[in-house]
Amino acid sequence: MNSLVLLMLLPIIGSIAVAATPRTKEVLSKQLALATTVIVAIATLAMAMNFQRDNVDLQFVEKYSWIPTFGINFSVGVDGLALVLILMSTILAPIVVLSGWNEAHGGRWSVKTFYILILVLETMMIGVFAATDVFLFYVIFEAMLIPVYLLIGGYGTGERSAAAVKFLIYSLFGGLLMLASIIALYVMSGAQGGHTFDLQALSQLEMSSTTQNFLFLGFFIAFAIKAPLWPLHTWLPDAAASATPGTSVLLLGVLDKVGTFGMIRYCLTLFPEASKTFTPLIMVLAVISIVYGAILAIGQKDLKRLIAFTSISHFGFITMGIFAMTSQGHSGATLYMFNHGFSTAALFIVGGWMIARRGSSTIADFGGLQRITPVMAWSFFLAGMSSLALPGLSSFVSEFLVLVGTFTRYPVHAVIATFGIVLAALYILIPVQKALHGPTAPGNEELRDLNIREKVAIAPVMAMIIALGFYPSPLLNVINPASAHVIAQMGFTDPAPTNGDK
Repeated sequence: MNSLVLLMLLPIIGSIAVAATPRTKEVLSKQLALATTVIVAIATLAMAMNFQRDNVDLQFVEKYSWIPTFGINFSVGVDGLALVLILMSTILAPIVVLSGWNEAHGGRWSVKTFYILILVLETMMIGVFAATDVFLFYVIFEAMLIPVYLLIGGYGTGERSAAAVKFLIYSLFGGLLMLASIIALYVMSGAQGGHTFDLQALSQLEMSSTTQNFLFLGFFIAFAIKAPLWPLHTWLPDAAASATPGTSVLLLGVLDKVGTFGMIRYCLTLFPEASKTFTPLIMVLAVISIVYGAILAIGQKDLKRLIAFTSISHFGFITMGIFAMTSQGHSGATLYMFNHGFSTAALFIVGGWMIARRGSSTIADFGGLQRITPVMAWSFFLAGMSSLALPGLSSFVSEFLVLVGTFTRYPVHAVIATFGIVLAALYILIPVQKALHGPTAPGNEELRDLNIREKVAIAPVMAMIIALGFYPSPLLNVINPASAHVIAQMGFTDPAPTNGDK
């Protein structure tokens, strides 16, 4: 199947089927949701097999008139970057459904409502990465807030309402800034040949440096909030701590990637000169995010908040790779988005199982799990080592490429960012030691290990983490041409090696 529109429709069809099930048939709702997400994942893999790796143009393009009065089209297409992120999203969806089989119980609404929201969100995840009409992108970008808000506020724990509202306010604020920039682009397009929201056409607009700078900021602030980048990150720890593990996987593993994806697709493409102007500032913010997120992660006592702060550090690496303006840094950043999705998924999924069994999210309450629940403990250990970017696991390759690509143009930033790796050893190894080793904490003696369903759910995540650690070529072969094309469009070439490098 090579139709992106059909791919987007499949989860909607599945959500309708779930909605048609009787309220009392909770297992049937889960089964339909799982079957739908598996079918979508298989369809995405089939599409990826037909993708032409060396073709840097958009592929699988579809364009339908939507609101012709304003030149708005329902147009979609993918390059290597978008394809990789759609693939990540559709693979994670069935894993989230299977791993969180019982996490919708106890929510404000029914179990089937939970899975309807998950399936609707999957459609939007595909659409936001595939959209080539800026207005369509904006509509999906904002519409995604609704199912996430409901998932956090309706099925989360603790201060879930406050966390959901905080997430919504931050996101809406950024979205309004982006909307102002989109309207300005639309007006300028009318003055230069015809009103349009087509991304390629808008990238050809002529504008002054001042105008480009202001419009760039409208997009970048929205994406920096979504990413999240320091100092616009404060909504994330609260949202992650309150959301269910499955929602957190989709929030940090997929939705936050819309921010870094948008930086590449829209900031660099539409405003190349402004991107160069603001690069020094953004690089500083990225380095601060790396160090700040890592330092705060070290001091966390709550497992979910720990994972959230590690992600702030990781998104600093991704942003740094994007704005290093080298092919290695850019490829590393894109690969990092994919790898981070799976390493974070593993941490939240296994961490969620630990919390559900123990009835607590405090790290100190998980002492001695390696002896009581060895499979669960080793799963958490591998997930932590992947987040640490241990050589042989997937995150290492992407982090290495980001640092190498950054060092060739911004050596000071790369050296400071490398310090974040040292901090990462602390924020991962300390909780691993407290939770998995040492004496068995009171209350852990009777904890049960992973069951068959949970093992099946976590197995593909672990397989991905290990396989891409040793053999990342299948993804890099798709990513590299797209990354080189973006860098060339920006007018950059990779720095030439010095005499000492020869």
